Amino acid sequence: MDTGTHIVMGIALGGLATLDPAVGVDNPTAQAVMIGTLVGSQAPDLDTVLKLRNNAKYIRNHRGITHSIPAIFIWSFLITGLLTIFIPESNLLHLWLWTLLAIVLHVFVDIFNAYGTQALRPFSKKWVALGVINTFDPFIFFAHIVGIVIWTFGGHPGLTFLSVYAVLLVYYLLRFAMKRRIIEQLHKRIKKIDQILISPTMRFRHWHIAVMTEDKFFVARSVNGRLIFLDEFERIPVPQTEVIKAAEEDDNISAFLSFSPVYRWEVDEYTDHYEVRFIDLRYRSKGYYPFVAIVQLDLHLNIVSSYTGWIFSEEKLRKKLELVPE
Repeated sequence: MDTGTHIVMGIALGGLATLDPAVGVDNPTAQAVMIGTLVGSQAPDLDTVLKLRNNAKYIRNHRGITHSIPAIFIWSFLITGLLTIFIPESNLLHLWLWTLLAIVLHVFVDIFNAYGTQALRPFSKKWVALGVINTFDPFIFFAHIVGIVIWTFGGHPGLTFLSVYAVLLVYYLLRFAMKRRIIEQLHKRIKKIDQILISPTMRFRHWHIAVMTEDKFFVARSVNGRLIFLDEFERIPVPQTEVIKAAEEDDNISAFLSFSPVYRWEVDEYTDHYEVRFIDLRYRSKGYYPFVAIVQLDLHLNIVSSYTGWIFSEEKLRKKLELVPE
């Protein structure tokens, strides 16, 4: 989820914790728990700082080790330990338990995005991505805001957020039912499907879809329960030519390939260089595929420039490569 949603979830857990007799409403433990749930709800996303280095590091590592099982416990012990230094009167066990819950909830809700997490590490490096909730879901965010407003105007925080999460449970089940219906529709339209990748958008009944069969890629959208097919590509394996092999040595390309499950490729040869491009098919927007990886090599197969990330026009991509078109 986005940072804003994780923040309001941290506040909500702090409110929910008032139902715990050991926490209460207005005492050192309640204060420590509120801070613990707020910080814990953000802690796994500390890896966002990798974006300051480059997109390749961020794509390869975001929601990886910091969202793993060992990291969940490390974060909880670290945050609890620091808080007990500043608020020693707090109940250590209950502070740790609520802080731990905030961190677990962060990782848990991220699993429902199309991006997913490596939450099963160290047992598996597989990305777990259920694809039923957008990174920012307006309903989830504003449901928390409503709960916070009710609390501000005197509502009981524990009972208020217990009600909010009961509503959200129903909402999540509804999203799963919507996704299942889309999958059923796809199987009626396309035969011998190998894989379906569905990405929710911020709009409640709009979904991005990429489908792989033995020899085709289909790009589609579900709008208000209706399937709309947008593109169709031949599924051609990436040839292991010398140019491709050299391109795959680049950090941006290898990061993209480690993350993207469905993509097509292009190789262009110019008078003085080669250009290799990989294009993720999951996020088509206004006729453009914004998530790409591209590398340019000279005729001796030395990497000249490269980029991976979100880009919404060819002109901006060229600027990223420091090559403005003629």
